[in-house]
Amino acid sequence: MDDAVRESEKGVLIDLTVSPNAKKTEIVGYNKWRKSIEVKVSSPPRGGKANAELIRFLKNVFGRNVKIVKGQTSTQKTILIEGISRDDVIKILRNISKQGR
Repeated sequence: MDDAVRESEKGVLIDLTVSPNAKKTEIVGYNKWRKSIEVKVSSPPRGGKANAELIRFLKNVFGRNVKIVKGQTSTQKTILIEGISRDDVIKILRNISKQGR
């Protein structure tokens, strides 16, 4: 999981693999092959709906401002979470993984 999360000047960058049209929006785990966090989003990938839902969901999870900085039209995305440390992001992701399993 640590491979997908890295520090930047503005905050923390996370590599994601996003699956739209899911039954519910959730963080499902870590993809070792892609070295990314897997997220399911219930919205369809049309008109920016899935991206908007992803941002709303992650803002709620991390309690911080979230932006998509790479992969706007792809399932492979990089997001920026502002004003948080890498260690805090990893703790939150690990807690979510434990709760979901």
